[in-house]
This record gives sequence, C-alpha cells and structure tokens, in this order.
Amino acid sequence: MKEGLIKDTYELIIKEIQTVITVCYLLAVGIGMIFNYKKYAEFGINIFDYGDVFDFLIAPFSDVYIILFAAASTLFISILFYIDYVWFKRWPKSYSRFNFGSDRNKWFKQYRVLMITTGLVVYLFLSAGFYGKYTKKKITNQRDITITMVDNEMKKGKLIGKTKDIVFLLNDDGVFAIPLTSVVKQIKIK
Repeated sequence: MKEGLIKDTYELIIKEIQTVITVCYLLAVGIGMIFNYKKYAEFGINIFDYGDVFDFLIAPFSDVYIILFAAASTLFISILFYIDYVWFKRWPKSYSRFNFGSDRNKWFKQYRVLMITTGLVVYLFLSAGFYGKYTKKKITNQRDITITMVDNEMKKGKLIGKTKDIVFLLNDDGVFAIPLTSVVKQIKIK
C-alpha cells in the first residue's frame, strides 16, 4: 500500500513538472514573439510576414536579453503573487484596508486576476518597446557587413536580424529583406 502511494505521488509530481515546463516554455515563446515583433517594427518590418513557425518557437532563445527578461519576469511575477498571498494570510486587516475592504466581495478574486493579467500584458508590451528601441540603437551602432549575392553583387549594411529564409539589412538606401533560398535578389522594405 505504501509503495502505491509513493508511486502515485511520484507520477503526480512528474505530471505537474511537465505542465509547469510546458507553460513556462509557451510563456517564453510568447515573450520572444512580442520582443522580436517590437525589434523588427523599429525598422518598419512586420516579422510575422517573413517568419515561419520554427522562427517563433526558437524566438526566446535567439537573444540572451529575451531569455533573461523571460526568466526575470517569471520570477518577479511569482514573487508578487507570493507577497500578495502572504500579506493576505498574515495581515488580513492591513490587506483589507489597502484594498478598501473590497477583498470581502465575491468578485474580488476575479478582479485581482484580471488586474494582474492586465498589468502583466502592459508590462510586457512596454518592456518589448524598450527592447526594440535598445536593439535599434545597438544595431545602428554596429559595423557594416557585406553580403555577396549569387551573381557576385555585394550588398553592404548593418545586420538587423534573420529568419530561416531571409536576412534583414539596413543601409543608407533603406531596409532590405534578402532571401537566402530564392531567385529573388532583394526586397526593399523602407
């Protein structure tokens, strides 16, 4: 009987860990997509027009800043939830005064979740906007690279980024999307 209980507990823990890992990965992919969108939007590029599913599945791992932000955000939000929970449990009178007594209403739990979710979304988009501006400044200050086309024509500029099939280049003439596997030489974006 004891072995069955241990086995059931072990299986439950493994199942929960798998769920947590999946949710964290999906959250990281979402954060990576938002951050990549804002990065490319700074140059007038809608990355969703050029990227495929695989580009977005690896988006959170394409830049160390995105990984750090995703980890720090998850930790920060977890800490806020924990502090809120501890405050509610340890000092209920103070918690109630801070919330003007609304924590006694039925709708307070839904309101709390809605406010935290809304705050998280606003926080993500503001942070992604900051990241976009930061990376644009970083890209415009980097050295030029040279891309040699199939017909030996050379294209010089600053590397904005790339997807599986396209390299984005910024030079004095504008922003270019250069396909890697096509007979098309370039696409001028801006």
